[in-house]
Amino acid sequence: MEDQAKPPLQPTNHTTTVVMDDDESSSATVLDLTSCQLHDLDSVELPPSLTELDLTANRLSTLDPRIEHLSHLKKLSLRQNLFEDAGVQPLSYWDEISGLEEIVLRDNRLTKIPDVSIFKRLLVFDVSFNEIPSLNGLSKVSNTLKELYVSKNEVAKIEEIDHCYELQILELGSNRLRVMENLQNLTILQELWLGRNRIRAINLCGLKCIKKLSLQSNRLTSMAGLEECVALEELYLSHNGIAKMEGLSTLVNLRVLDVSSNKLTAVHNIENLAQLEDLWLNDNQITSIDGIAEAVSSSRDKLTTIYLERNPCANSPSYMTSLRQVFPNIQQIDSQQALQRKIIIIWHTCPVSGSYEDAPTCPLLFSTRLIGSSGRDAALTGRSSVVLPLTGRSSLVLLFVGLSVISALECQ
Repeated sequence: MEDQAKPPLQPTNHTTTVVMDDDESSSATVLDLTSCQLHDLDSVELPPSLTELDLTANRLSTLDPRIEHLSHLKKLSLRQNLFEDAGVQPLSYWDEISGLEEIVLRDNRLTKIPDVSIFKRLLVFDVSFNEIPSLNGLSKVSNTLKELYVSKNEVAKIEEIDHCYELQILELGSNRLRVMENLQNLTILQELWLGRNRIRAINLCGLKCIKKLSLQSNRLTSMAGLEECVALEELYLSHNGIAKMEGLSTLVNLRVLDVSSNKLTAVHNIENLAQLEDLWLNDNQITSIDGIAEAVSSSRDKLTTIYLERNPCANSPSYMTSLRQVFPNIQQIDSQQALQRKIIIIWHTCPVSGSYEDAPTCPLLFSTRLIGSSGRDAALTGRSSVVLPLTGRSSLVLLFVGLSVISALECQ
């Protein structure tokens, strides 16, 4: 009799036992135990052939000693568990797994940078969403590192990364940084995310290769300091105190510019940005759109998204008509005045035996997305969703209502 295929492991609130056939055990390379509510791995078999082990969203606080012997392991995720500093300390001396290339310790209870000096090939290191007050300890991280994530901690200073010459992504958002410093050696850095800090001035320390820069929700009053960063493709400066658009004329590769929620009164200095596709100017103090056509003269045909809502100029009766005349290929004007609109309804159900009235409570997710939104923080992308727990006929009725909404919008 042929072996029956085993169902994938499902999240559960009960004890989980993972059993594998001998053949599976000897050849498995990836083990995903996400959201299994595990307090330990006693009931789990860890094949020695594993190259990836994902323990995200469990209740773990100590490392299973068998992990030390997974000599082929390349990726280890301990994200969203209960690890404190002592719980991850064994990583500092488990030489058999020194070939690890990715370590994720995001969303735990760490108060310092763990010692990962034995991992000489480390490419990705993530300690975001912890309680780490400084970057002390990063000097021991391998200079092979390409991605470093330390967002949502309590870091007050950028330090101990001078040796990270290969770094391409640096994320330090939601910390206590006041100054951009010690970045000069990161000469091939592609992405720099510093949103939700206390930074008052832009200082890229001579870096010219950055393609994505976020300084949202800081204390900036000026855009000065961007002039030499000519490789920039996406620039996010929303929620600051900037009163004038400047230092942008040299950024000829810019595709996305977000200067919403500032103190701008006019649109300037973007005449040369021929690649501009998304322009976010909402929630400023712009009084007139008369000069916008000239300000975006080189990108009029390229621009597909513009946000100007909640500016004085948006109160003009001819506001929408004027913008459509200026931008012939525009797809979206403001969050509630999209020229193209799509509503996606995803109905998540549970396995049911018998009639639909016997079904357990199933979440019905309405997810709306306005076409043209950029890859910004989730709260600012133009996406919104609501989950409604419904049962039986109620869920069917609401599904039909949702389909009717789609039908009505398609006719607009």
